[in-house]
Amino acid sequence: MLRRFRIVAVFPVSLLTVLLITQCSGGWHDPSPHSVRFVTVDKTVPLEVLDWGGSGRALVLLAGGGNTAHVFDDFAPKLTNQYHVVGITRRGFGASGFRSDDNTADSLGGDVLEVLDALKLEKPVLIGHSFAGLEMSSVANQHPERVAGLVYLDAAYSYAFNNGKGADVMDMIKLKAPQPPGPQKADLASFAAYRAYVGRLDGFAIPEAEFHFQRKARWFGRVGDYIDHPGGSMLMAVLSAGKKYTQIPVPACFIYASPHSLGQWVEKNPDPAVQADARKFEASLEALDAKQIASVREAFPADTLITIPGANHYVFMTNEAEVLQAIRSFIAGLK
Repeated sequence: MLRRFRIVAVFPVSLLTVLLITQCSGGWHDPSPHSVRFVTVDKTVPLEVLDWGGSGRALVLLAGGGNTAHVFDDFAPKLTNQYHVVGITRRGFGASGFRSDDNTADSLGGDVLEVLDALKLEKPVLIGHSFAGLEMSSVANQHPERVAGLVYLDAAYSYAFNNGKGADVMDMIKLKAPQPPGPQKADLASFAAYRAYVGRLDGFAIPEAEFHFQRKARWFGRVGDYIDHPGGSMLMAVLSAGKKYTQIPVPACFIYASPHSLGQWVEKNPDPAVQADARKFEASLEALDAKQIASVREAFPADTLITIPGANHYVFMTNEAEVLQAIRSFIAGLK
């Protein structure tokens, strides 16, 4: 459920270095209509915060493991006609800072709370993808009075809710999914080309900015190696620690991609070996999904639970219209 993650090191740079970086990246800039600021949490850790504007109730978008807030660059503007939308890049990823000590489930939730304080956001709705379910459950259990509700975007797995009746996400991580072919030289000619390559594999387009935080830029905008994010080992350590949240004491909307799509490259692949591996993986994952979903449904019968068959784990991209409608309907029902 987690993508590979890496990090960028940030150093003081000269004007010549800036010019060289601009030449290497092809002068690219993020076209998403957000402002960028940094909020220092835990005394020394700056977090990148994106603000897409809008008015009304505040929505705070939290990215999945390995991603940055830029993963919402295309999705967030669809909500600004009704809400004030911001996003947070967690520590250890993208432009956010990192500290190697005291990285626990509740310290990551504490980072979110500190950003809410800095931005003076009162009772926002938190909307989190994948690993961000852990941070949302942490916030809700530490300070339920601080948030109006939570939206779990394929995020309510055992790290977010575990009453002993569901599935362990570590069992999901151990499953062996079919691996797609690697990029060819032409696919690495530019970040736009690389984005198109990933889009052909997945069947949907991830915002280009996200790739600029995942891979290094080489001369004339070519795509280089993965960036080594220090947050990668942190995520696995937090998951392995097995912090259990047995309650979600605020209104919640659970959106699951189930059964999951493995992407266009699998669904259209004529290779019998790939299809056999895919069927084996899908059957194992679906069984674990069903067990976790059943535990959530039983525990929170009054909350909203939606399953979208055939959606990708990035359900807010593959099924954008359904997810937007579910978010609006959920928020409309909050007090």
